[in-house]
Amino acid sequence: MSERKYFGTDGIRGHVGEGPITPEFMLHLGWAAGQAFKKDGQRNSVLIGKDTRLSGYIFESALEAGLSAAGVDVKLLGPMPTPAIAYLTRTFRASAGIVISASHNPHHDNGIKFFSAAGTKLDDALEAEIERWLDQPIKVCEPNELGKATRIDDAPGRYVEFCKSTVPNEFTLDGLHIVLDCAHGATYHVAPKVFRELGAKITVIGAEPDGLNINLNVGSTHLDALKQTVAEKKADLGIAFDGDGDRVLMVDRDGSEVDGDELLYILAYQRQAEGRLKGGVVGTLMTNLGVELALRELGIQFERAKVGDRYVMERLLANNWVVGGEGSGHMVIRDCTSTGDGIVSALQVLLAVRHSGKTLSELRQGMSKLPQKMVNVRVAQRFDPFSRADIVEAVRQAEAGLGDAGRILLRASGTEPLIRVMAEGRDAAEITRVAEELARVVERSNP
Repeated sequence: MSERKYFGTDGIRGHVGEGPITPEFMLHLGWAAGQAFKKDGQRNSVLIGKDTRLSGYIFESALEAGLSAAGVDVKLLGPMPTPAIAYLTRTFRASAGIVISASHNPHHDNGIKFFSAAGTKLDDALEAEIERWLDQPIKVCEPNELGKATRIDDAPGRYVEFCKSTVPNEFTLDGLHIVLDCAHGATYHVAPKVFRELGAKITVIGAEPDGLNINLNVGSTHLDALKQTVAEKKADLGIAFDGDGDRVLMVDRDGSEVDGDELLYILAYQRQAEGRLKGGVVGTLMTNLGVELALRELGIQFERAKVGDRYVMERLLANNWVVGGEGSGHMVIRDCTSTGDGIVSALQVLLAVRHSGKTLSELRQGMSKLPQKMVNVRVAQRFDPFSRADIVEAVRQAEAGLGDAGRILLRASGTEPLIRVMAEGRDAAEITRVAEELARVVERSNP
């Protein structure tokens, strides 16, 4: 398939006011999506949700207009977590769901994610079809066929009940003191209700969005505030979501961070112990080698997918497995939901904590992370690093030097103008040196 012009690994994303993140493009995108999702002979509808960015108002209106021009009804959900849109798309029997969010990025970025009628990320073929319609001029349908827009006022309550339904009825969080960091994002009004209604004592930070403070020194990409609050409150643990609520990272009572790789191991270990694992585990090219080695010790199959929770889901479906995830905190648990869901994933980890009687730090002791160094090289324009002979040769030499004691990965970010250079192995100093040398090669090769 030809290179996509707009879609990256997680939808379309960029700086607000710069192509394609403009009102004009969003109007066209709404119309193009409406054409791609329409089924003849039935009334089609698309849900639109968003995170707490100020720019979400602009793009919500533009998408609504484009969809209506295509003859598609629109249901507006307001600020809601990304996985909530996936869930509600299914329950409303909608043709598709649209999320206006740039996830963990700062407020000056925004983007668009799509969900199919089944509540899953779109496959490459459907994204390509939307792009084909984007190449066509907007043609407004007949006035009597225009789409109508309605607002769904009870969306938060529906999603809260769904999250609680993913754990057994007898499960409670009584006696646990949990600090929640909502990143001033889309979980601010639903996550506290979920955990409080399940019986936990809750301290909440990052739950005062003003349209500009999303992810600002809080959330899953900035854990210092959560660690500090857990220590000050003497809480049992802390949970951090990202801006749109599809990622989760945790902090144990001792202040130690528990990342997505460790959460993946905990889920796999505990589910195997309870006979609920159902096959192997899917990680990504970025998953720490320590996860793979630890799962191998347990006799659990492990497979790597391309980076992005949509690709994790693809491999889970192909293998009929249940548990997958990324180090960033995107966890996919197929017997609970159809996409990465921070709140649902956190509840599954807390199930493991309750059933085992152990702390997070005790649960992760079965795996040891190998030293891993990541260097992000900002580039003027995304490019395939392996299209440059000098980079290919530098990687070959580095891999020869590491031998079987490590691995190297270079990839263009799907959401930002970055080339990610990763080295991993048993010797931290050597890994750092290799990653930084390769990053300098990439910088010199930057077009």
